[in-house]
Amino acid sequence: MVSFQASDGGFTTVNLSHQDKKDKNQLNLSEVSKIGKTWDKHRANADKISNYYASASEASFENYALRVRRCSEWLEFELLPDESEDILNLKLLNAQFCRVRHCPVCQWRRSLKWKAKAYKILPQVVADYPKYRWLFITLTVKNCHIKELRQTLDCINKAFKRLTELKAWSIKGWVKSIEVTKGRDGISAHPHLHILSMVQPSYFSHGYISQAKWVELWQQCLRVDYQPVVHISAIARHHDPKLLIPEILKYQIKESDLIADREWFLELTRQLHKTRAIAVGGILRHYMRELEEKNQDLIGESEEMNEVDTGSLLFRWGSKQKKYY
Repeated sequence: MVSFQASDGGFTTVNLSHQDKKDKNQLNLSEVSKIGKTWDKHRANADKISNYYASASEASFENYALRVRRCSEWLEFELLPDESEDILNLKLLNAQFCRVRHCPVCQWRRSLKWKAKAYKILPQVVADYPKYRWLFITLTVKNCHIKELRQTLDCINKAFKRLTELKAWSIKGWVKSIEVTKGRDGISAHPHLHILSMVQPSYFSHGYISQAKWVELWQQCLRVDYQPVVHISAIARHHDPKLLIPEILKYQIKESDLIADREWFLELTRQLHKTRAIAVGGILRHYMRELEEKNQDLIGESEEMNEVDTGSLLFRWGSKQKKYY
C-alpha cells in the first residue's frame, strides 16, 4: 500500500509497504507516473478555489473553503498484481473528498465516475438496439451576464422540454449535459447543452430534421428573436457511440475558467447552486438514471481515464531498487 499526503510541492509518500520491499524513502506521486501530475494540478487548483471561498463574505462559502482545503489531503493506493509477476498496479483505495460542487478534485473524480458508468452501460444499449443511430447535438444561446446565469439556464431547460414535446421530436433516448464557459469579456457566461441521442433506424429516410430545421425549432422553443447556433453530427454506423462520452460527460465548467477570476467564480457558485448538470431521458433513462445521482462514490474508478495517454499506473520492483515506468 502507498499513501500520499498533499503538500505545496504536490503529493508526497508518507508510508510505503510491500511484502518484498521495506524501503520507505519519500517520493512524489508525479515521479511515479504522469497521472501524479494530474493529481497535483487538480489539488493546486483546489487550493486556489479554497482561497476564493475564504475571501467571500457568505458563511456558507467559509464552510466550502475549509472543506475544499481538506479535500484529498491523503491518498491511499492499493498495489495490485498485473499479469507480469514483477509489476504492480496502483489503484486508489481510500481518500476523503469534500464533494463541494466546484472543487477541481471532486469535479474531476465525478466526471470519471460518470464516464465509467456510461462506458459500462452503452454496450448493453447498443446490443438491445443494434440498428438505432446516434446523434451528437449542441444547442446554444447568446452569452448572458454571469448574474443572469440561473435565469438563462431556467430558460434553456424549459426550451429543451418544449423541444421534446414537439411532434417533430423523433429522438427516442438522450443524455443531456450542461456546460458553462467563461465569456471573453470576463463578466459573461456561455451556457449550452450537449446531447447524445438515439434515433430509430428509419430516421434518415423518415423524420429526418435538417440543420436549418433544428435551428428553427430551437429558436421557436427558446422564444428568442435571433437564430441560435446549433450543431448536429451523426455518428456513422460503424463508429462506436462511446467515443462521444468524454465530450458529453466532461467537466461542467472548465478548470481554467474556475480559477481565472475570483468574482466570476463566486457568482458562478451562487448561480449554479442546486442546479442539475446531467439529465437522462427516453429509453436511455432505464439504463443511465444512475448518472443523475448526487452523492456518488468518487474513489473506485481509474485515474487514467481520458487524462493521460499512458496505460496503467505501474510500479516495477527490481532486486535492489524501485524503477518507475
